[in-house]
Amino acid sequence: MLNHTATHLLHAALRQVLGDHVTQKGSLVDAEKLRFDFSHFEPMTETEILEVERIVNDQIRLNESVVAQVMDKEAAMQAGAMALFGEKYGDQVRVLKISDFSTELCGGTHAKRAGDIGLLKIISETGVAAGVRRIEALTGAKALEWVEQRDRALVKISRVVKGSANNVTDKVVQLIDKNRALEKELERLKSKLASSAGGELSSQAVEVEGIKVLAVKLEDIDIKAMRDMVDQLKNKLGSSAIVVAAVKEGKVSLIAGVSKDLISKIKAGDLVNSVAIQVGGKGGGRPDMAQAGGNNPETLDEALKQVPDWVQQQLAARA
Repeated sequence: MLNHTATHLLHAALRQVLGDHVTQKGSLVDAEKLRFDFSHFEPMTETEILEVERIVNDQIRLNESVVAQVMDKEAAMQAGAMALFGEKYGDQVRVLKISDFSTELCGGTHAKRAGDIGLLKIISETGVAAGVRRIEALTGAKALEWVEQRDRALVKISRVVKGSANNVTDKVVQLIDKNRALEKELERLKSKLASSAGGELSSQAVEVEGIKVLAVKLEDIDIKAMRDMVDQLKNKLGSSAIVVAAVKEGKVSLIAGVSKDLISKIKAGDLVNSVAIQVGGKGGGRPDMAQAGGNNPETLDEALKQVPDWVQQQLAARA
């Protein structure tokens, strides 16, 4: 009953805030919540939602009687009663009136007074079709429970960020800014580490017909750092074909790089796939840089050992 009566107040408030184009397109009321679909051409703003909610709760606090009258349909329409979506009416109709705020045709069960609703809390506003929006809301004890849960969550967040309900937003923003700064610093350090490690790894390259070929597996490195490392190695080795691999949580990540002077003979995508197919994966990318993955790390070491032979075969085929 509370949810049903609240839909009438909600409909009137929506028309007051958004305009007379708002009409009901469907509704659902049960003991837990209410759902109200209405015509509107764009998502409601936060300000509009709060204004609608405020208007409905103002009406609830006024505690006007909910009056139902049976009258001729024509007389009801002349009195300003709105027909509800999907309802069929006979010559005699039931008019539900809440003060001068809402007058609608409705045969459902309702509260005796608007104040019986207690509180309305809008919990979502979404689109369901072109030109149709949907509001879900709670009333009475359910609305109070929702507010109390949010209040408890706010208190917990305030404690975590060592603030209060009054400054929790500022505290969270400060933490996000600090985290972003730390992420940038971490990326800088990873890039520096990749450069340092690249110098050490370059000594492991083997020469194949004048080309430096390097295929290595690294520990504790992410994809971006792998790309940076491949770039560093290409710069250091010159004419080169490189595969860098890493294993994390049973998944293989691969980055292949080919110096620009070789891409007419060796494509990075072909190079990375020569390893990827042996570890249960595949990949692709630009001629000078490509990425792949796989799910069979057990065969990775053997696949990397075969890279120099694969490069030699490619060169021989294009000789």
